[in-house]
Amino acid sequence: MFKLVSGTFAGRASLAAMAIVFSTHSEIVQAADAIAVDTDADDTGDVTPPPDPSRFGRFEQQLAGWHVVLGGGAIIVPKYEGSNEFKVMPVPFVSATFLDTVRVDPTGANIAVYEHGPFELSARLGYDMGRKEDDADRLRGLGDVDMGAVVGAKAAVKFGPAKIYAQLDKTIGGSDGMQGTLGIEVTQPLSQSWMVGAGASVVFADEKYMQAYFGVTPEQSARSGLTQYDARAGLKRADFSISATYTLNHNWMVRGKAGVGILMGDAADSPVVVDKVQPSGMLLVGYRF
Repeated sequence: MFKLVSGTFAGRASLAAMAIVFSTHSEIVQAADAIAVDTDADDTGDVTPPPDPSRFGRFEQQLAGWHVVLGGGAIIVPKYEGSNEFKVMPVPFVSATFLDTVRVDPTGANIAVYEHGPFELSARLGYDMGRKEDDADRLRGLGDVDMGAVVGAKAAVKFGPAKIYAQLDKTIGGSDGMQGTLGIEVTQPLSQSWMVGAGASVVFADEKYMQAYFGVTPEQSARSGLTQYDARAGLKRADFSISATYTLNHNWMVRGKAGVGILMGDAADSPVVVDKVQPSGMLLVGYRF
């Protein structure tokens, strides 16, 4: 029997990268969402006990009840999706879970809708930072892709340490486009201190999204010198990642993540793209209340 989720998401925390605030890269949005660290033993097998709230005062106890995670680190990503140049950015972050249902982090809010056995359904409210033409020389003359709000939904099914998911996101404003993602994530504890993970996914996009980020109109071609190009809907990229999390004690954790995205279809053939292979990396340190 299906039921509303009220307590099944207790103990969840996210090491979500605040780099989202400073970046226009869609791949960072995906990375920030994928870098969640679930401290629920039923989901990850992590047997590390939660922090003892008796150590804290009233305020700290409330933070523990909200599963707050604070931290920071660094991330290296391409200057834009398709660039062959990279930039390193500092990553402060904070996340919290309210009523065991709503997780808030720098990417927005994820809302648990309901759960039935291994099946989960959630909704998402977030934003797409768009892209600025001064992010790289290759983009000059193309104009800016404005920021937009994002609404989406995600369905997932768990099979032991693996989770297969499908996600659909619609941008309101900005590109006004839509993206769909199909993927699998595997998380496996090696000990009380070490946890490793791997993931693979493919991303599809509609014509509005593809044209906004990879198309070149006649006017843009005249200003930029790039060849006119119509980017059609279809497969946009495939992503692969590995991660490792080390828990120093009940509170402190260190997480590293490396990934590579491969642009495909009309995205890979776009004159905006210099390199279709898009590597990235993160190193984060977090404190869990």
